[in-house]
Amino acid sequence: MPGMEWVIEAHGCQAETLVNRDLLAELFSVLIREMSLHPVAPGRWHQFPGAGGITGLQLLQESHLACHTFPEFGSLCLNIFCCRPRPPADFEALLAKTLGARSVSVRCIERLYDSKGAA
Repeated sequence: MPGMEWVIEAHGCQAETLVNRDLLAELFSVLIREMSLHPVAPGRWHQFPGAGGITGLQLLQESHLACHTFPEFGSLCLNIFCCRPRPPADFEALLAKTLGARSVSVRCIERLYDSKGAA
């Protein structure tokens, strides 16, 4: 059974949302709930000084959920890795609602664990 990884990029976000740790923590909570993920510890956050963005990491039983924000560019990069398949969240709608994202790119990568699945 392969794993799944989502690489999500949101652009046109409101800069003030990208420096709001509480809002980003709520985004993680929504993703965890909607994707039936299982945190193993509280999330960790680092806010860069000045007008810098935030890096967040949530360790999961399934693997991890991570984000990096760039308020100076109005963008967010989100990565979700799961060791087994699961349905995705509606990333486009969620990031538009939460961050004001005007465009969202979602790439889903199937992660193979052995060479038998590789072509």
